Amino acid sequence: MNLRLALVALCTVGVVAGHWLVFDFAPIEARMGVVQKIFYFHVPSAMACYAGFIACCIGSLAYLWSRKGRWDALALAGAELGLIFGLIVLVTGPLWARPAWGVWWKWEPRLTSMALLVLMFAAYWVLHTFGGTGEGVRRFAAALAVFATPNIYFVHVAVEKWKGMHPEIEDKAGSGLSPDMRIAFLASMAALMLLFALLLEQRYRMHLHARLVGALRRRIHRLGGDV
Repeated sequence: MNLRLALVALCTVGVVAGHWLVFDFAPIEARMGVVQKIFYFHVPSAMACYAGFIACCIGSLAYLWSRKGRWDALALAGAELGLIFGLIVLVTGPLWARPAWGVWWKWEPRLTSMALLVLMFAAYWVLHTFGGTGEGVRRFAAALAVFATPNIYFVHVAVEKWKGMHPEIEDKAGSGLSPDMRIAFLASMAALMLLFALLLEQRYRMHLHARLVGALRRRIHRLGGDV
């Protein structure tokens, strides 16, 4: 419990400090102006999205191997957080694209591949949540998550492989973030990953408790009781 409270306190300090660094400490980018500050939320959210989907894949693989419910709970928690942060990415991306490209959405390789990745894990979540409680449904959902995870690689290399317009943090010439911008970016990344870890642990525990309650209800029902 003390460790959890310490993590909550550290996460709170990190989020507050990160916002101060982004909006007050980091300079305004010369060409893009203030809209460039979306970058400090967009990129860390993408990293948290990847982390959630990777956690889902690890949990799914372990569940397919062991059939233990705790791994399925981890997979579901990871998918939920990956989808939340993925939606943040898909919202902040068009907010940046409008002033940069003049349109809200362009079928640019990284944006498109990111949208497909989110849709794949959305399919996993829908199947797992609404497909029933049978073992076959969970196994099929786990296989879907494992199949979808390698697409993270294609999102990451989309600009280089398919000549997209999506900007990189550092270009091939080595130019990119100024020192002050880099400090704000790294602080935002650290704060968001702390938040991700805290939320993942909480959602994982919630799903474990929900499984326990469900098992108790089924046992009471078999004994002829009612809850």
